[in-house]
Amino acid sequence: MSMFCFQCQEAAKGTGCTKVGVCGKKDDTARMQDLLVFVLKGVSYFAMESEKAGVKPAGVDRFVYEGLFRTITNANFNTKVFVEQITAGLKLREKVKQAALSAGAVFPENLPDCAVWTASNEAEYELKASSVGILATEDEDVRSLRELLVYGLKGMAAYAEHAANLEYENPEIFSFLYKGLAATVDDSLTAAELTALVLDCGKHGVDVMALLDKANTETYGNPEITKVNIGVGDRPGILISGHDLKDMEQLLKQTEDTGVDVYTHSEMLPANYYPAFKKYPHFVGNYGNAWWKQNTEFETFNGPILFTTNCITPPKDSYSDRVFTTGAAGFEGVKHIEGEPGRKDFSRIIAMAKNCEPPVEIESGHIIGGFAHAQVLELADKVVDAVKSGAIKRFFVMAGCDGRMKGRDYYTDFAEKLPKDTVILTAGCAKYRYNKLPLGDIGGIPRVLDAGQCNDSYSLAVIAMKLKEVFELNDINELPISYNIAWYEQKAVIVLLALLYLGVKNIHLGPTLPAFLSPNVAKVLVDNFGIAGIGEAEEDIKLFLGE
Repeated sequence: MSMFCFQCQEAAKGTGCTKVGVCGKKDDTARMQDLLVFVLKGVSYFAMESEKAGVKPAGVDRFVYEGLFRTITNANFNTKVFVEQITAGLKLREKVKQAALSAGAVFPENLPDCAVWTASNEAEYELKASSVGILATEDEDVRSLRELLVYGLKGMAAYAEHAANLEYENPEIFSFLYKGLAATVDDSLTAAELTALVLDCGKHGVDVMALLDKANTETYGNPEITKVNIGVGDRPGILISGHDLKDMEQLLKQTEDTGVDVYTHSEMLPANYYPAFKKYPHFVGNYGNAWWKQNTEFETFNGPILFTTNCITPPKDSYSDRVFTTGAAGFEGVKHIEGEPGRKDFSRIIAMAKNCEPPVEIESGHIIGGFAHAQVLELADKVVDAVKSGAIKRFFVMAGCDGRMKGRDYYTDFAEKLPKDTVILTAGCAKYRYNKLPLGDIGGIPRVLDAGQCNDSYSLAVIAMKLKEVFELNDINELPISYNIAWYEQKAVIVLLALLYLGVKNIHLGPTLPAFLSPNVAKVLVDNFGIAGIGEAEEDIKLFLGE
């Protein structure tokens, strides 16, 4: 076994990838990611202690959340980047430690290994990496809880970075990142204490998604109901993928009056819903579908592609020279755009685009989105009347991620077979399984209400809480809302933990349950929250409807 990774839904054989990741991650990259997380735990240990002493060197917050973000599935495949981050992390750890000591902090004699280990070259990194991975925790249940916490923290870190790029920060979120990471090396913690930390992670998940929602809406306006073009124009284009709206803003500004159009891809689709971006006439619409289809769709796009975050897959030779990454994203041999948020130069991408053919049309027409909480609450009276009249019998939250597994056809089948008096609430790239189906509307309310990106699952929670208030219910679970969520990577983990914190029960999770849940930990989730898997679409619909 040259690596072990089971953090995403596509873990090999449902247990874990041991030679190369299903995502395409090579074993050396996996080992350096493990070592970086180990080093981040050491940095976090001292950052937590230095905060208690009232000091903390600048740059620690960004280093930790950006480091965690880089280790998310399909974010960064460049081993060299992780080696550089490990080296920088060891130096930062000592800087934070000295700052804490200078402020009067006193540390125990037996510090955790991540707080003391040091090395001077890559060979020593490799040697250490073999002993600090996931399987270093021998107890299966403790390992499961630690990894569940780490993956929740990775999701938190991703959303915290997007908010910080718009200059919105919450120190309490950073403090919990340190506390959570440090807890995973504390052998004195019981399973019950780790479980409590996992649920506390859900609370901070709600906080970070609320922060990002505020950052996005105060900067770019509340998303509006929008018909998004899925065809193409006759000019060269740039395709922007990922999640970072600050990068989106910069690209639109820098491509003004250049003769180059801009298209969104996958999780960047919701950028089309924001008022601030609609003013750009060269913002054409969305091209393609979910992230996993990029290997065919990028060939026909013809122009350059910019990844602002995950979800990049190993690019084919036919278009790899047109791929660029920025921020936490990266791939060995792919051009990377450096620069601080709001100060990036995309001129290389624009220059390339000018010499490319226009995109080849792969579909035409429009899709409708923009149903974030502010927009839906404007329609609240209409929605409530439809529920009271019986026109809408039930809502189905089908947020989350898409992926390559054949079993994900279940979600298309599920959406098609739902009764016509039901409405789908969605966010994330899971929507590509059904957002182009002719599912119709109910009294003018579309049967698929797309709130936006995966982080906009927060909007769905806000909508549910508002409906609970309107109908004067005591428990959110009394609402006519069922949860059938598809997951893939670690941002979906923090969304799940956030929903559990809000008290949502009986969530169905698929297409498979996480490999990192041990039988005992899975039982806790089943017994306390009613977490369940999926079966056949038709049978599951009957189950949800109580038939």
